[in-house]
Amino acid sequence: MQPVIGITPDYDSSINRYKIHQDYISAISSAGALPILLFPHAEIPPFLDGIVFSGGGDIDPLLFQEEPLAQSGEISPLRDEYEISLCREAVDKNIPILGICRGMQVINIALGGTIYQDISVQTGSKLKHSQQAPREYGTHSILIENDSLLSTLLGKEKVTVNSFHHQAVALLGDGLRVSAKSLDGLIEAIEHTQNLFVLGVQWHPEAMGTKEQKKLFSAFLTAAEKFKETGGNNGKIARNS
Repeated sequence: MQPVIGITPDYDSSINRYKIHQDYISAISSAGALPILLFPHAEIPPFLDGIVFSGGGDIDPLLFQEEPLAQSGEISPLRDEYEISLCREAVDKNIPILGICRGMQVINIALGGTIYQDISVQTGSKLKHSQQAPREYGTHSILIENDSLLSTLLGKEKVTVNSFHHQAVALLGDGLRVSAKSLDGLIEAIEHTQNLFVLGVQWHPEAMGTKEQKKLFSAFLTAAEKFKETGGNNGKIARNS
């Protein structure tokens, strides 16, 4: 049976509904897994083999002991609380995790890190991180750490990615390391320092659909398959030595 991957949906307060972009469903399905949605208050199903923390709105700064800046956007406290709790439980259980955009920030906060509430105000970055080009187009470059899991997966030191964020990882959470940065020095990818598959990317690989971005989902699914086979005893993927 194919691996089962849980995806956290975004919340739209204007219509009081949860929603998910079709790109997430397509990327997981195309990689060979069965996607299901994980709504707040839902427990981790015993048959779950991996989790994708999806993109969406801002995260409540009180969760990392900061007061909100004027530039902070709408938050969803219920979603924030659920996803941070879910992430911690998934890490404890060794469940493979892929965090996308906001999802990367969730991983970092769940493990004790912080984020910039607004990168233009707090870092002074002049690089455009909220593109107006279509989602499938990459608009700025990132530099990948050559000893990282991300480097092993993509086989490159520099790639072009899309960008739809005004917040970013600041101080790293426990057990995490930087995998990639943009040319202005902002963290664009993180991973767990142990051999767990816990990978967060600030861009949206599911929207780009390129051969190299599909490698992220293939590797994630490989980890999910191993997790499924071992009953949660490793959930690891091999790295190049």
